Amino acid sequence: MKKLLFVMALCSVVLLPQILLQHPSVYPTGTTIYKPEKCWNGYTIFPGVENQGAYLIDMNGRVVKHWEEILGAPIPNRILPGGYVVGSTGEREGHQEFIDLVQVDWDGNIVWKFDKTEQIKEEGKEPAWMARQHHDWQREGNPVGYYVPGMDPLVDKGKTLILAHKNVRNPEITDKLLEDDYIIEVTWEGEIVWEWLCSDHFDELDFREEVKNTLYRFPDWKENRGSADWMHINCVSYVGPNKWYDAGDERFHPDNIIWDSRRSNIIAIIERKEGKIVWKMGPDYSASPALRKLGQIIGCHHVHMIPKGLPGEGNIMIFDNGGKGGYGAPNPGSPTGFGNAWRDFSRVVEFNPVTLEKVWEYSARTAGFKRNDDYKFYSGYISSAQRLPNGNTMITEGADGRIFEVTHECTIVWEYVSPVFGIKYKTCNNVYRAYRIPYDWVPQLNKPVEKAVIPPDLSKFKIKPQTKTVY
Repeated sequence: MKKLLFVMALCSVVLLPQILLQHPSVYPTGTTIYKPEKCWNGYTIFPGVENQGAYLIDMNGRVVKHWEEILGAPIPNRILPGGYVVGSTGEREGHQEFIDLVQVDWDGNIVWKFDKTEQIKEEGKEPAWMARQHHDWQREGNPVGYYVPGMDPLVDKGKTLILAHKNVRNPEITDKLLEDDYIIEVTWEGEIVWEWLCSDHFDELDFREEVKNTLYRFPDWKENRGSADWMHINCVSYVGPNKWYDAGDERFHPDNIIWDSRRSNIIAIIERKEGKIVWKMGPDYSASPALRKLGQIIGCHHVHMIPKGLPGEGNIMIFDNGGKGGYGAPNPGSPTGFGNAWRDFSRVVEFNPVTLEKVWEYSARTAGFKRNDDYKFYSGYISSAQRLPNGNTMITEGADGRIFEVTHECTIVWEYVSPVFGIKYKTCNNVYRAYRIPYDWVPQLNKPVEKAVIPPDLSKFKIKPQTKTVY
């Protein structure tokens, strides 16, 4: 009997978190909440799951344009002024990277293309030039890729910052081939004029000895790629004009580049002249009282400095995913030390980059849920956050395909659940990253009518029995 009780108790410990994290199998899609007078109204663009094209929707969730051939995820589809869209025409199978980065006009015609990072020879195929682009890019004129008053991205000229891959060996890190993160800047004509390779700056990352030991043995080896995705940087942006640099802090030069690493839990800024890391958080978030108070960052996405001209300008904002991340000493949840930090909820954090003081946070707790319900805001991968001109924040809770806009008080004023489900994974509707843009960036469309969406009382919202099978 004691043995049976022990097994039952063990099962409850193991299975209860899994039960709690199950999502409803039936739920509405499209716009589920909309308070027009509380929102910063415009169009929203996002990539369809499993490369089903770029979708542009209005506030009521109507699809106003679908570029079927322009791919995204993991790459942000963005609208540029004039109705131009940026994405890719093809993914390199199995490598989580794209063969090119293209800009198309409203009708889908390519007006700019880059595919000259590296010439790749794959088995059974002729050598081909590829961008090897993954996860992020920025166009000159706008530091962060979302709408900022007076900072329009260029549409017919200018440089583009691209996050790409480059395979290298570095025995100081591991004896395995690295699929390294490679940041380049290219001209409109496609010439690479600046480059930065992450593994060249290994000594600047401040890994402790037990971290290096784990990393050497378990650098996130991908069998299908034949390489190790050791850092998995998932976003790059320019720091942009800011008050810190205006006050004399050279670390925040507008041309410097900020990035985050999902695998190592590091956030960093690199300067342009020599590529040195001049500002960094992590991987050790116990290193100072300020970091301990801010809290551990795990598996993060979409770090950026809120641009000048928006509420919160100069602060850094990040989607702190939770899930698993980091390298370190083995523990019961990570016998190898790979992914040794774990948390089963997410948060969006805005903080002062000088003092590291937290300024604002969206989480289940700040949204009004009780302590045991932290998991009710949780996307362990992908996701993003955009500061809007009225002070609201649009959040992509990517794993659930949920995009929503909240006020500073964490009240939801718009919510949309993607109705685009996978072809292979039919219950998956995830969204890598979404962006809100002003109506006038799309002159091809008339401004849509905005109609409020008032959600039902969930305690009374029932599905009526059907008289015949409909599924």
